[in-house]
Amino acid sequence: MIRPGVLVASIAVGLFMLLNSSLLANEDKGVNWLTIEQAQEQVAKEPRMVLVFVTTDWCSWCRRMEAETFAHPVIAEYMNNSFYPVKLNAEQTEPIVFRGETYVNSNAGQRRAAHDFAIALLQGRMSYPSMAFFDENLDLLTAIPGYRPPQNFEALLAFFETRAFDDDQDLQEFISAFNGKISE
Repeated sequence: MIRPGVLVASIAVGLFMLLNSSLLANEDKGVNWLTIEQAQEQVAKEPRMVLVFVTTDWCSWCRRMEAETFAHPVIAEYMNNSFYPVKLNAEQTEPIVFRGETYVNSNAGQRRAAHDFAIALLQGRMSYPSMAFFDENLDLLTAIPGYRPPQNFEALLAFFETRAFDDDQDLQEFISAFNGKISE
């Protein structure tokens, strides 16, 4: 006969193992975030667009975008296969070397001190979250502020991946007409 305490312990261990393996499986399917320095190295080996997710530790919309948008398997796969995804803490204190130039956080130690690289990417319009898109030559195409749910973000990724901007297509019209893998 199985004692109740042993049965409860066995169930708990089983649930822990199941949840742990499920979490590990999901980690493998998430966005493979790089630093901007790593992205530069990858672009040199295999040219591809770079998407920089500009975030901060205190930004609740950034956390929501990570939990809902970037955790969506279609979005994670799209980002990993079509872009070099970079996650940038806009308030980090570590220097960043981009295209041979070193950027620092000139305001480190101050409250909500933006890093000079984040300021350059967002052209001084500090809004979190923001996405900065670079072409295959590491030239900044644009920075787009604001939270985007998975379906809207899939359309945004497609706009840049298909280079619809080369044809002067309007971003909002493109998003409105887009039919992707994610349904509402």
